[in-house]
Amino acid sequence: MQKTTAKEQILKKIRKALLEKRDNPYPVLEDLPLYPVNTEMLEVEFAQQLTAVNGNFIFCEDEIHLLEHLIHLSEKNNWRKVYCWEAKAQQLLDRYQYPYYAGDKDFEAAEVGITLCEALIARNGSVMVSSGNAAGRRLSIYPHNHVVIAYTSQLVLDLKDAFTLLKEKYSNQNPSMLCTITGPSRTADIEKTLVLGAHGPKELYVFLLDDVG
Repeated sequence: MQKTTAKEQILKKIRKALLEKRDNPYPVLEDLPLYPVNTEMLEVEFAQQLTAVNGNFIFCEDEIHLLEHLIHLSEKNNWRKVYCWEAKAQQLLDRYQYPYYAGDKDFEAAEVGITLCEALIARNGSVMVSSGNAAGRRLSIYPHNHVVIAYTSQLVLDLKDAFTLLKEKYSNQNPSMLCTITGPSRTADIEKTLVLGAHGPKELYVFLLDDVG
């Protein structure tokens, strides 16, 4: 009697398993949380994860508080070339007469890009941006400093929750570009030495405005 090889035995078991149809033992697996995080404290989890990757988190009780912090940063870092292209963010800055460039004139000298975002992902402190906003990708990657204005209603636990927000906003017409930003740009390609700002902004600031409750 010819002895079957280990490979043949494995294939036989696979064929048998495929023929024996069974109910899915984990029917709600995708709906189960992957990570044990307190969803009532998403802003705390996001802040911890963002700062762990060298990002800067500023919680703002209201718009005035946000502008105070933004003006303080501008004066501290001597920011002059600040660009903002999204209407909602421009309206906020205009209400308090904060100066910025609404077009791309002299953009090669841009120091700061102020953008909105699609979502904040608490699990890893990431910011999701897309081409659906007027800032596109250019304003979040070219200037040395990226300032994100976000809202507590955009805080989600995980990436799958961010896609749920996108589906609610865009239906089945998702933007052509989606990107998650986790801290400032970095590389360790040269002698395994970590360098910030190598392929994008050197500093990332997330201003979180409370719009819930």
